[in-house]
Amino acid sequence: MSEFFKAELKDRFLEYALERSDYFEIQTLYDEFLRPNYSLQFVEKLVKEIREYDPELLDVMSGNGMEIFMVASTTSTEDFLEEGGFMDMYVKEEEKWDVFLDQLSGNKKLTKDEQNLLKRTPAHKREKNLLLLLISAISISFLFTLVSIIKEAWLEPDYVPADEFKRKMEQLQEQYLQENQLLRNQLQAAQKQLDSLKN
Repeated sequence: MSEFFKAELKDRFLEYALERSDYFEIQTLYDEFLRPNYSLQFVEKLVKEIREYDPELLDVMSGNGMEIFMVASTTSTEDFLEEGGFMDMYVKEEEKWDVFLDQLSGNKKLTKDEQNLLKRTPAHKREKNLLLLLISAISISFLFTLVSIIKEAWLEPDYVPADEFKRKMEQLQEQYLQENQLLRNQLQAAQKQLDSLKN
């Protein structure tokens, strides 16, 4: 599971706790947000992470054989969420990493003037025109191919010359007669065997 999703879940847990004015079981969080794809232990793990970050964010009671059985919001919960919660912390952390990685890469970002200058260069314009021309040619070729396939498949019936049709029919008839004669011979041989077995 991504850290982004975990941060979002932690904020949702806190928001849910804030909406309620009483203690509730962590089973409720599981049923509300994570059933059936994750386990109850995962909810407990996320609540522990919230408490490790700041023990004042949730009031926790143990019981029923569990370390974290019931939870409730505290006065710090609303303040924390108004400041952005875990999602805001996650976004800020990601932004720091992006800045750090940009500095490591040594790639200097272009100013708006430099970007505009690049946009105006004739090489860029020529490449863009060539790309459009290539895409147009491919599209036209595709359309012609599609039209020829449709025309071949549905619009133009295949005609067979009469003499070729007659020749094919004669071949089929001859083949049929040969197969028929072969079957008769086999039948007669089988009949003879049966007769010999009876005697």
